[in-house]
Amino acid sequence: MSETATSIRVVIPLTLRKRNGRPKILPPEDAGLPGSQGQDPHVLRAIARAWKWRRQLEEGEMAGIQDIAASEKISDQYVGRMIRLAFLAPEVLEALVVKRLPPAISINEMVEVAKLPWAEQMERVFN
Repeated sequence: MSETATSIRVVIPLTLRKRNGRPKILPPEDAGLPGSQGQDPHVLRAIARAWKWRRQLEEGEMAGIQDIAASEKISDQYVGRMIRLAFLAPEVLEALVVKRLPPAISINEMVEVAKLPWAEQMERVFN
């Protein structure tokens, strides 16, 4: 008596995205799994900190980036770089914070995109 070997091939459509400079495998959006869609909490936290620092500077709570860095116990270069997230285009911020759309780029790349004109930012962050 001979038995024939059968095999089953399972295909799961996964998405590979870079988040914070690291590759991350995301399950399909319709899988209903946590993390299958929505915003990365690191992005939201970085934007919130940038806006907090901007408000502190505008209201005179802090005299400069060095004061913020000292109070947060982080480098002033980091504060100077990350505070740029508070100057992203309003459409980009709405998509990230309100609609919770995940960006196609890392936080560090978003910092660089913040230097661009607002009209160019949406395409760079989400495409």
